[in-house]
Amino acid sequence: MTEFEKDDSVVLHDEHSEFDGETGTVTQVMETMFGDATYTISFEEGQEQGVPADALEAAEGDADDGEE
Repeated sequence: MTEFEKDDSVVLHDEHSEFDGETGTVTQVMETMFGDATYTISFEEGQEQGVPADALEAAEGDADDGEE
């Protein structure tokens, strides 16, 4: 399982979220009582709290602007 850090850019994959498929920024990392991490992700128009790592994917960096 990939772990993310504060200020990482991520893509949310949660069909029940209004932000599904959008890129946001990790603003908070919280550890659950089971030792897993959940995240607060900020988007342009709001935020999503309590997001598990398996619902997130690292966003592509700006260095990959040139498609081959």
